[in-house]
Amino acid sequence: MLAALTVIVGGCTAGSGAEARRDVPAPVATLAPVSNAERSLLHDAEQTLVRRCMSRHGLGYRKVPEHAMKEQRDFPYVVDDVAWAREHGYGSELERRARALRDTDPNRRYARSLDPERRAEAMDVLHGRQRNALTVTLPSGAQVGRSDEGCTAEAERELYGDLAAWFRAQAVTQALSGLRRSQVIADPAYTRRVRAWSACMNRRGLHLSDPQAARARFLDAPGKATSTEERRTAVAEAQCALSSGLSDTAGRLSSRYGDALKSEHRSVFRERDRLQRAALPRARRIVGND
Repeated sequence: MLAALTVIVGGCTAGSGAEARRDVPAPVATLAPVSNAERSLLHDAEQTLVRRCMSRHGLGYRKVPEHAMKEQRDFPYVVDDVAWAREHGYGSELERRARALRDTDPNRRYARSLDPERRAEAMDVLHGRQRNALTVTLPSGAQVGRSDEGCTAEAERELYGDLAAWFRAQAVTQALSGLRRSQVIADPAYTRRVRAWSACMNRRGLHLSDPQAARARFLDAPGKATSTEERRTAVAEAQCALSSGLSDTAGRLSSRYGDALKSEHRSVFRERDRLQRAALPRARRIVGND
């Protein structure tokens, strides 16, 4: 389970395309990142440890699946999978189903069944009381904090060995993923392709300035459009993303900025990969004995 991060101070400034280097360094040679299957194993092991810890405190806990709905997908720049768009539109129905799953989550139901005092105690046992015992300054200058107590911290400490190092590596690499997206969207090559994408959508009778506007129309204001209209718009977005070159440009820029950020922050990516790889044998034993 990823620990909740508490933002303390700071803001984020994204680099513009004009500021981006033309010659991006070659990707840094490090330990290979863990695979999706290995990441799932680490998640399962962590959840197992959290459940055991909560049980020792006389509290119930059900392991949280890594992906509650495998059909959900993240399109950080533009929907560019025509088949997915034809079936799911922008995913508003998937979002409704995900909210329903959260509302019926057994851990939430269990927490609601406790009296207020016991519920507060359970939250302290799970997340710890000292919310900012560990702090990390992100590349943006913002500072985030978390507790070094509680079952979540105990599970991560047992799995990764060095809780402070794991928190730093996790927090910084996640923040850099968001920074990369900001850099891509600000790049002139991306904005030119967005204009081409918008022109393609206009020719189809869909007057939208960018993919974010299209998505907001259906995800930020649910119920104001039919599912047929949502799927029609999403399919057009995906087709225009491919024909306008927006999908290719976004992918190319994402790789370029991602490689530059990995080069600039190579030590933290190396540390993340080292900690995860070292945790895999422990994770196999934990899950195997569950």
